[in-house]
Amino acid sequence: MGSVPGEGAKPRIKVLVVDDSALMRHVLSEILNSDPDIEVVGVASDPYIARDKIKLLNPDVLTLDVEMPKMDGLQFLRNLMRLRPMPVVMVSSLTQKNASVTLEALELGAVDFVSKPEIDIASKLKDYAEDIIEKVKVARYATVNKLAPSTEVRCNETFISPAGNTNISSNLHFKTTDQIIAIGASTGGTEAIREVLERLPIDTPGTVIVQHIPGMFSGPFAERMNKCSAMTVCEAQDGERVLHGHAYIAPGDFHLSLRRDGARYYCVLSDHDPVNRHRPSVDVLFHSVAKYVGKNAVGVILTGMGKDGAEGLKAMHEAGASTVVQDEASSVVWGMPGAAVAVGAVDEVLPIAKIAARIVSLYEEKRP
Repeated sequence: MGSVPGEGAKPRIKVLVVDDSALMRHVLSEILNSDPDIEVVGVASDPYIARDKIKLLNPDVLTLDVEMPKMDGLQFLRNLMRLRPMPVVMVSSLTQKNASVTLEALELGAVDFVSKPEIDIASKLKDYAEDIIEKVKVARYATVNKLAPSTEVRCNETFISPAGNTNISSNLHFKTTDQIIAIGASTGGTEAIREVLERLPIDTPGTVIVQHIPGMFSGPFAERMNKCSAMTVCEAQDGERVLHGHAYIAPGDFHLSLRRDGARYYCVLSDHDPVNRHRPSVDVLFHSVAKYVGKNAVGVILTGMGKDGAEGLKAMHEAGASTVVQDEASSVVWGMPGAAVAVGAVDEVLPIAKIAARIVSLYEEKRP
């Protein structure tokens, strides 16, 4: 006997598309409506229309253009996250200015972002249809927290080290690291990485990081993290020596791995095929850390969708490294950490607020 239509069916994800471009509203709606699990319930050309339609239509997910008329996307997002927090996927052009604004949006609570091409939007955006649909689906079930009224973007001011640390910083500038901290993240990871880096001390061992991010965004992201951290944070360069007190973020569109030469570790960048659909891939980094660093490493997977990093973290674990992942409650998406737990790669599962302190205690235990 056939089931009654709609009986037991999973509700479709209701999406409101907010963009000042009529073409973008049309193309995004067409892409999202092509998936049977998604329904675009409305569109809005500016934040004021969006505000009214949110009240009327009660969407599950909002797609929001970074650059909006009447009220910029950031201010609208700030108001939204204070008054009516909901999953938001930002839509951003691949420009240096918009990269910085998008990173601020993620800090304010946006779940993720999609990049729109500068030319031939209608055809080129459809090349990313699968990615856009997946991000909206993930956003629907992401953890979204209310923004406190006093919250401001945290990384606008340069980090000022505590008094007395000048000599430590100077001594670390060329000091080779004998341990490695390796961190991987995806959806929600820009903020999770910030929470870890801003709590790590200036004398942390060399740290290598893969965040799934486009090429135009990785440089501004590294600059932003450098302002938040006592460590020196930069975008990794091919052949660069990994130093104590420094963190190296994989450039978008390049895999980051390590090689060893005697007692020194070096960054290696490559444009080989994506792994787990990603370049940079966390697995590529972690497998190299397992091979060249072994028990002298600490591996960490933070929030993110998919399973990238799970097998690499398992290889690190089997090589004697300490392994930690972010817990489900504090993750925006518990895909990558959960996958690592499922394959038996993890020593500890911790909330994001405790991960930096645990990293410190683990590398302290490993010091001779």
